[in-house]
Amino acid sequence: MKKRVFILAAVTAAAAVLIITAEHKKSVTDSESPEAPPAANVTERMDYFALHGWEVEEVAAKDIVIPEEFSSAYEEYVRMQDKQGLHLRKYAGRNAKLYVYDVKNYSPDSRKMLAELLVCDDIAVASMVYSEDGGSLRMPVS
Repeated sequence: MKKRVFILAAVTAAAAVLIITAEHKKSVTDSESPEAPPAANVTERMDYFALHGWEVEEVAAKDIVIPEEFSSAYEEYVRMQDKQGLHLRKYAGRNAKLYVYDVKNYSPDSRKMLAELLVCDDIAVASMVYSEDGGSLRMPVS
C-alpha cells in the first residue's frame, strides 16, 4: 500500500513539474515574439510612427495585393520587416492597404523623405522610411 501511495505521489509531482515547465516555456516564447502593431485607424497608424520617433503626415493610401512569391528585390524588403519584428511573409497573397506619409522631422541633405505602412487585417505588416528620389536612401521605421 505504501509503495502505491509513493508511486502515485511521484507521478503527481512529475506531472506538476511538466505543467509548470510547459507554462514557463510558453510565456517565454510569447514574450519573444511581440504582438503585431495595431493599425486599424489613423490614430493607431500615427502612434506606430510616433513610437519610433517619426513625425509623419498621411498623403496617400491605396489597396494592393502582397505578392504570393517574392522577387529578390521584394525579398530584401521582407528581410527588413523581419528585423523590425513585422511578419510580412505570413501575409503573402493577401489584400492589404498601403499608406504613404511625408516625414516631417528628418531630411538628410535636404532630401524629402517618405514613410510607408502596409496594413493587413488591421495590423502593421511592413514599414519603411525612404527618400522621395526613388528610394536611394531606405531605412526601417524602428
